[in-house]
Amino acid sequence: MTDTHRDLLILSQVPGIGTRRLRALVTHFGSAGAVARAPGRQLVAVEGIEQKTAALLTSFFRGSAAGAAEKFADEQLARLAKLGGRLLTVWERDYPSLLKKIYDPPPFLFVHGTLDESDNYSLAIVGTRSPTPYGIRLTDVFAKACATLGIPVVSGLARGIDTAAHTAAVRGHGRTIAVIGSGLDVIYPAENKGLAERIRTNGAILSEFPLGTKPDAVNFPRRNRIVSGMTLGTLVVETGVDGGAMITANMAVDQGREVFALPSPLVPGKPSGTNLLIKEGKAKLTETIDDILVELAPRLAPILPQGSTKRRAPSPDLNLFERQIVEALGDSPVSVEAITERTGLSPSDALVHLLSLEFKGIVKQMPGKMFLLL
Repeated sequence: MTDTHRDLLILSQVPGIGTRRLRALVTHFGSAGAVARAPGRQLVAVEGIEQKTAALLTSFFRGSAAGAAEKFADEQLARLAKLGGRLLTVWERDYPSLLKKIYDPPPFLFVHGTLDESDNYSLAIVGTRSPTPYGIRLTDVFAKACATLGIPVVSGLARGIDTAAHTAAVRGHGRTIAVIGSGLDVIYPAENKGLAERIRTNGAILSEFPLGTKPDAVNFPRRNRIVSGMTLGTLVVETGVDGGAMITANMAVDQGREVFALPSPLVPGKPSGTNLLIKEGKAKLTETIDDILVELAPRLAPILPQGSTKRRAPSPDLNLFERQIVEALGDSPVSVEAITERTGLSPSDALVHLLSLEFKGIVKQMPGKMFLLL
């Protein structure tokens, strides 16, 4: 850790300073230490710093409060070093480039794990904390597809869809990043501590909150803006109309990012957030990974194999599960076991849909229950 990081943590403790003012001050003066030494007449030259805030800053660094802030910074850096993490500032080169472009990027992130150039081509997968088997199965399908294609998966480590997305990415040997609404040393829910460790080995855990911060409800909307802000697009798998995933989707829209949503079955008395996003034109109706690849093709081109963003023309009368099977097949015979692994369908469901595809002249069965596309 550097003195710059220590000074930045100290500056963050000025009451009412906020993330936007902090960024403006450090950008103007070149370092947080220079901000602490600046006289009031220079501080008011910074956009967003009025006389009252300038007076607050100068009195803070000349009073006893600065000592408490210094102690806070030293404790945070010591705890972070013990954890094996680091502080990453918005002015550093390896700060997520997409996140820098949003309206209110965090001035610094607490990072446990590693960030990679490929993270600039990531996809957020989010949804309800109380998913149905339908939602879990499709999360597994899309997250594993991302892992196979080398697209990092970003989510929030919450119960439900978030956990399923991270788990599938890890099992598919792909990169995944968890953005949490607590300190790095307060993994929530507690049952995800093991998953968090696996994420860290081929990805990272990120937080803008100091170590020791509890997972209070007010933290999660701020967490959500990072999830959507550091990704090319957000896939909403399954959610209610007032779920946290809807906040993430709307933030993605505000940030100018793509939003994708899986259609949900109609359940009386239980309105679907994903269907609402599609109905309102905020999200693209998504049935297969191809729907995402085609939309993001120009931006994903640097990491995807040549030709992987070309869409196979689907038959208009295929249902969602038949389309998943078509995407799992190729020109070489594929076993039922491999199809179930790639789609998340049970063997019996896969065989039913394969039979339907055979009747439609799209799939051919070979000896040994092997299947290929015609």
